[in-house]
Amino acid sequence: MNGDAGGDRVNGTEPTGEILEYAEGDVPIALRRQVLAIQDEAWPSVDGTPSRGLVHDPTLGPWSVLLVRDREVVAACDVLSMDLRHAGRTWRASGLSTLVTAPAARRQGHGLRMVRAAIDVAFARGAAVVLFTCDPPIVELYLRAGCRVLEGAVLIGGTRDDPLRSDSLGKVVLAGFPPGRPDQADAFAHCDIALYPGPIDRLW
Repeated sequence: MNGDAGGDRVNGTEPTGEILEYAEGDVPIALRRQVLAIQDEAWPSVDGTPSRGLVHDPTLGPWSVLLVRDREVVAACDVLSMDLRHAGRTWRASGLSTLVTAPAARRQGHGLRMVRAAIDVAFARGAAVVLFTCDPPIVELYLRAGCRVLEGAVLIGGTRDDPLRSDSLGKVVLAGFPPGRPDQADAFAHCDIALYPGPIDRLW
């Protein structure tokens, strides 16, 4: 993920813009093109070919959350969801994916606002837990958004036949829980979390 670790305020001013949300396939084309351009800048393809079309596995119900100001996409994040069997029960789990901020808008607090909005969307859509990974340098962003590090946890992505362990990539596993239910974190710490979201969104 490409985070924006800037603060909530810049020169005493709250970051501005409107939070919009859509099913991934329903994002208006003008906004979709902007999101793809920002993603291409953040994660250029090996051959330089620009991204086209949809990004995520449709079976994960991808939901796009955008921060838009004056019809320009400032930041974007996708929420993916699936049922997770873990610790003797089935959880509705969501993950944050492809968090990105437009180059000119970085370090202005937009990434933090985007993460908070995406987590709110996940809970509003029924998530019992938000699980995802990130690189160590941007852990602080997610902590400020109300998430917590799952100490000793490893998220296992990919598929059962072709698993991908988060610790093999040096990733940190984080989680968010609905208000009033932080005790659920104990079910996910110090263990392997067998997510297996598939071959496309391997670690969300």
